[in-house]
Amino acid sequence: MQIPDPAVLAARTCASALPAIAVHQVSQLFGASRVLNHVNLQVPKGTIVALLGPSGCGKSTLLKLLAGLLHPSSGEIHFGETRVAAGSFSLPPEKRSLGMAFQDYALWPHMSVYQNVAFPLQMRGICGHIQREKVMATLERVGLADFAVRRPAELSGGQQQRVALARAIVAEPQILLFDEPLSNLDRDLRESLCDEMAALLRQLGTTAVYVTHDPHEAQTMAHCIARMEQGRIARIDQIEPSRVAPFVV
Repeated sequence: MQIPDPAVLAARTCASALPAIAVHQVSQLFGASRVLNHVNLQVPKGTIVALLGPSGCGKSTLLKLLAGLLHPSSGEIHFGETRVAAGSFSLPPEKRSLGMAFQDYALWPHMSVYQNVAFPLQMRGICGHIQREKVMATLERVGLADFAVRRPAELSGGQQQRVALARAIVAEPQILLFDEPLSNLDRDLRESLCDEMAALLRQLGTTAVYVTHDPHEAQTMAHCIARMEQGRIARIDQIEPSRVAPFVV
């Protein structure tokens, strides 16, 4: 499939031939069911891509493959120069330099907001005053600096999702992955938080893949939308014409 504006695409490819994410001929089978069917996708560095489609189209499965939570039945996945999945090899999630946020927030109820956000830093051996500076700066960024000592049960749904977002970005990962993170919120809160997240992701400039079934959410959040149908990427719509879209090869 050819992406719109091939001249710009060619210029970008020459300037930076190595995409942040490269998915090549990836298929995923669960028993006799083929959930993904020879998916190909290349995502330029700093691009936010929304995977949009109905339930069962394969978008969450593709995200889990990127995260290392599943191993592809066939095909390869690369993050920049690093091969993260191919054949029998699969790099563990903790070695992929990822930040992830999910629809159920996945916060530890026995930990404070500060402890939840600090966890990725602890896993990387970052502690002491450096850890505190990073955690508090990130909480300030998502508007929760005054909530650091609270437990998740003391927060609203929107505040819990902000904690999950802070935890995803605090360690400055190369790639961010989101699996319908706003779907449990009411419509008004979902729309306002979507605007906030979109602005924050553009400030960060991090490559991100965002799964959703909501077209409005996809258009607000992403530079480009990859529309999935029956385990394939059917087409890619470019939301910001000045950017080069991901492309299917």
